[in-house]
Amino acid sequence: MRILFLGDIVGRPGRTAVKKHLATIRAETGADLVLANAENASGGLGLSADGAKELLNAGLDLLTSGNHIWKFKDMPSYMAREDRLVRPANYPPGTPGRGMHVLRKPGLAPIAVLNLLGRTFMPPVDCPFRVADALLAQLEADEPDVAIRLVDFHAEATSEKAGLGWHLDGRVSAVLGTHTHVQTSDARLLHRGTAFMTDLGMCGPKDSCLGMSVAPILRKFLTAAPERFEVATGPVLLCGSILDIDDVSGQARSIAAWRFDAH
Repeated sequence: MRILFLGDIVGRPGRTAVKKHLATIRAETGADLVLANAENASGGLGLSADGAKELLNAGLDLLTSGNHIWKFKDMPSYMAREDRLVRPANYPPGTPGRGMHVLRKPGLAPIAVLNLLGRTFMPPVDCPFRVADALLAQLEADEPDVAIRLVDFHAEATSEKAGLGWHLDGRVSAVLGTHTHVQTSDARLLHRGTAFMTDLGMCGPKDSCLGMSVAPILRKFLTAAPERFEVATGPVLLCGSILDIDDVSGQARSIAAWRFDAH
């Protein structure tokens, strides 16, 4: 199976570019599934129910999220109704939504998508390593036919992302980092068949600071005074990774960084 996983979609420019080019991207890459992290897809910070619907209706197969997922008040009730949007599984028990979903599409092997949040320089949450262990044990018990398992690790520290990759090596198909909006060049296969990449990058304006307009961010750095950040305009760069995964074993055969200039 070939899977394209897109990094953090940023605001309206990111949403518009994904919608406009998704059919072309599927044709050019041969992707069987296209997934994306969408936690910043509404206004550059957070995800609204309308924003999630827009992306799913455009043809994305599943959305992951992160620490900004609760900004919009309509999200908890929407997430309760929509299985194709997952939130970090290591939020405390009782948090709305789900942290893992098994996606089943006709003609394709089922895939499990796990979403986890890092703890270094991030809000306090449960241990992502131990929660991953528990989710995989649950998956083995409840749905042992699901060999393909993808992890979106929404985390700040590169060391924490690398640590989870090694911790899960051989037990999942891929550990893919999101959150920093900067695509890394370390896509690789780990020793036991797990694909790893520290960060997928973002789908947003390329002449920006992580998708946001440059001027307010420079003023904040120079003065330390509060500034209102806004999503940048101009050409959009879509970033992510392409994975080829064996349907039976769930082992990754290859992973490569992916970029697409959306004019």
